[in-house]
Amino acid sequence: MARKFIDCREYPSEMNCTVFMSADSEAELLEAAVQHAVAVHGHTDTPELRETLRTLFRDEVKKAA
Repeated sequence: MARKFIDCREYPSEMNCTVFMSADSEAELLEAAVQHAVAVHGHTDTPELRETLRTLFRDEVKKAA
């Protein structure tokens, strides 16, 4: 299974956040991303926020050895 990631640099904000998060599961990444969005960006933890964050997840691409 491919790791999932989210990168704040892809979504510019006034604070120019550069946080990059990845995890082996979407559920784990979602919890970390929600905590970050609430604590750093001032969002409220809502079902809508969680759904929006899920749409921003990407699959990591493994580099060939």
